[in-house]
Amino acid sequence: MHGREECEAVVTDNGEIGGRPVGVDGRLRAVVGLAQEMAAAHTSQESVGAAAEAARRALDGGFAAISVWERARGRLRVLVNVGELMAGEEPLPEDESYPVHDFPEIAEFLHEHWAAGGEPHAWVETADGVRPGAAPPGHQGAPPASGSWGRVAALRRRGRGSCVVAPIVLHGRAWGELYVARVIGRPVFDRDDADFATVLASVTAAGLAQTERLEEARRLAFTDPLTGLGNRRAVDIRLDEALEAYHADGTVVSLVVCDLNGLKRVNDTLGHAVGDRLLERFGSLLSLCGAMLPGALVARLGGDEFCLLGVGPPADEVVRVADELCRRAAELEMGEGVACGIASTGDPIGPVPSARRLFRLADAAQYRAKAARSLKPVVAGRDGGTEDSVIRLADTSAAHPPERRRFRGRR
Repeated sequence: MHGREECEAVVTDNGEIGGRPVGVDGRLRAVVGLAQEMAAAHTSQESVGAAAEAARRALDGGFAAISVWERARGRLRVLVNVGELMAGEEPLPEDESYPVHDFPEIAEFLHEHWAAGGEPHAWVETADGVRPGAAPPGHQGAPPASGSWGRVAALRRRGRGSCVVAPIVLHGRAWGELYVARVIGRPVFDRDDADFATVLASVTAAGLAQTERLEEARRLAFTDPLTGLGNRRAVDIRLDEALEAYHADGTVVSLVVCDLNGLKRVNDTLGHAVGDRLLERFGSLLSLCGAMLPGALVARLGGDEFCLLGVGPPADEVVRVADELCRRAAELEMGEGVACGIASTGDPIGPVPSARRLFRLADAAQYRAKAARSLKPVVAGRDGGTEDSVIRLADTSAAHPPERRRFRGRR
């Protein structure tokens, strides 16, 4: 990279001219800042937004966007727009996309260049269709010095005079692009800007890769690896949030605890691989039924135990879905149905100061269903209110150490 002339303006202590990083030190700070802002993001959306804004500032642009190349659909889809937005541009567009054939560089000559062993380089486009300085590798039928008609038209339509486009390469493949623009009347980007944009795109790619790894780690932390459902940790967090809403405004919170019957017999007679398939099939069935309740969380608590957490729907609706789950589970090949217990703040179950009590109530109801070999769910509080035998069983278990299911005897 070449340093900029710094004698025509006052340079700040941060190595900037009018907010624009100059010289090696200023640009190094900009690169470090971009990496730090992406590292501080919690989601891929936040990470992309941070990268776009940091790149816009680093290149002294009025506008910046990051787009992803969706190969299967042959389009560039815009993930985020930052800075001075024009008509039709939204910060987080739902479906702003452009056919790749209107912007062929990413799919044609750049991609072919990388495949031949070259390196991805950014380039500059202007509203008059001329690329200042070196251009990206040309392809047959398109002069290297001419800008793509799609980008030129977009610049003119939105009153922008120039843009710099930098490919983002992730895991060795063209992932998308970083786009930074200036309005007409501002200095046109030059080759030095394009070189710097190439560096910013590389740092962005590294940040996206890190975000992917973190999101995968979070996903694994809250997902049961066998069934793909949530795990106990996911349930605990969601239930705590739900009970906060219940205490604040009376939001109905319902917990369905299920015990898959016959799993031990299947494991002992047919093998654990077959038992795992039974768990997976029931998990799919639970997911299907859970979808009948908007916003429900379905999870595997461990072993043969599952749960469904409903937040918002009336207790009767949750009971209806649980009844459907029991009916369908009874039809599963190899299994012996499921025992379901329900506890809902929409029923007369007494105070629910914590998630532990709701779990104890649902557990006690499930225990009753299993003991009675019930084909339908047992619901706490629906047979005598707070004098219900299920509630008495749950409250009796509270006298024991607060380990869930302690009263069941077999754990």
